[in-house]
Amino acid sequence: MIAIVDYDAGNLKSVEKALTALGEQPLVTRDRKQILAADKVILPGVGAFGDAMERLHQYELVDVLREVAAGGTPFLGICLGLQLLFARSDESDGVEGLGILPGEILRIPECEGMKIPHMGWNSIDIRPESRLLAGIPNESYVYFVHSYYLKAAEPETVTATTEYITHIHAAVERGNVCATQFHPEKSGEIGLRILKNFIRL
Repeated sequence: MIAIVDYDAGNLKSVEKALTALGEQPLVTRDRKQILAADKVILPGVGAFGDAMERLHQYELVDVLREVAAGGTPFLGICLGLQLLFARSDESDGVEGLGILPGEILRIPECEGMKIPHMGWNSIDIRPESRLLAGIPNESYVYFVHSYYLKAAEPETVTATTEYITHIHAAVERGNVCATQFHPEKSGEIGLRILKNFIRL
């Protein structure tokens, strides 16, 4: 069973719909026992880093998610879900993230003629050893919506990058934990293939 973590963040329904299209029966839940019993766990989300961490604390999910990551269950963060896996974000000074992976979330710098948030399709440069992106052609286009980006502290965890004003770490993997800044559930056939890879982990 795949648990989609429910902490009142946007985008849960589109992730649920994409998994259902792949023949899965995901469970949207914030129940500790259900999350810890799941075969796989997905932390999706759109919104602000600080608000999201506040809700994760409110629903007593912070320690649960750390336990999932430490326990070896395949765990996927999507968009804001990727950002929450790290220690801090420029978006919310003083707010501590989950700290599951080392790195920080920075604001995309202003650039004349370029829009922030970064919204739309961008190609990703994929490292061939990625399990989540296995079989995905390099320079495939995926869908992004974000104003902040990941700068991972461990280059070896970065499995895909993209360029938009700056160099963006678009996907990471370490052990059972993987995450994408882009939205696989909104990235058409390529995105469904990525989700299928996660299901097979």
